[in-house]
Amino acid sequence: MSLVNQIVTIPLFQDLPQKDLKDLTAIVIHQVFKRAQIIFSEGDEGKGFYVVISGRVKIFKLSPEGKEQILHIFGPGEPFGEVPVFAGKCFPANAEAIEKSRLFYFPRDAFFDLINKSPSLAMNMLAVLSKRLHQFTALIEDLSLKEVPGRLAAYLIYLSEQQKSTDDLTLDISKSQLASLLGTIPETLSRILARMTREAIIESDGQRHIRILDLKLLEKLASGEVRLSK
Repeated sequence: MSLVNQIVTIPLFQDLPQKDLKDLTAIVIHQVFKRAQIIFSEGDEGKGFYVVISGRVKIFKLSPEGKEQILHIFGPGEPFGEVPVFAGKCFPANAEAIEKSRLFYFPRDAFFDLINKSPSLAMNMLAVLSKRLHQFTALIEDLSLKEVPGRLAAYLIYLSEQQKSTDDLTLDISKSQLASLLGTIPETLSRILARMTREAIIESDGQRHIRILDLKLLEKLASGEVRLSK
C-alpha cells in the first residue's frame, strides 16, 4: 500500500484534498517499536505527535512508589501525543508499545507549516483535540466519581460500541492492564466480573471473551442507577 493510501485511512486525515495528503507524505517518519519499548517519557519535549498504524500503545503515569496508572490505550488509526505538541509543552505522561507497533511520526514544526497552508487540516485537528478533551473529561469523572463496577460497565459498553457487538466481546488488553486502566487491581476486577456473571449481566469464559446478556442493566450500572449485590 502506498504512503498516501495509508495516510488517507487515518480518520484524522480523511476527506483531505489530494495535495494535502501528498504534503503529509513528505514530512511523515515511519517508526517501528518492539513490545514494551518506550516511545516517550514524561517530561520529554513534545517535538511531534504519533499515529498508530498497527499494534497498540498505552499512555500511563507512574506514582512515586512506582505504581502504574494507565490513562489510555490507543490502537490503529488513533493519534496520540498531539496535545502537548500543540500546547508547546512537554509530554505529561509516558507512552509504551504493548505489542509490536508501527507508528507514523509527524514532526511539530513541519506539521505546523502544513496547517498554516491548509484550513481543512487545521479543522480536522481541532475536531480530534475536542474529542480527546471529552475522553479525558470522562476518564476523570469515571475515576473520581464512579465505583469500580460502574467503570467496568462503562468500559464494556465502550468496547461493544467499538467492536459493534454484544454477543462476543474480546478484551484487547490483559486483565492487569484493564485493571490499571480502571484504577483498580486484577483481583478486584476478577471478583467484579464474577459478580456480573452471577447476576446474569454478562457471560465470561474467564479469559478474554465476554458476552453481554443484559445491556440495559449494564447501562444502569455504568450510570450509577443500580449497584451490584455484595
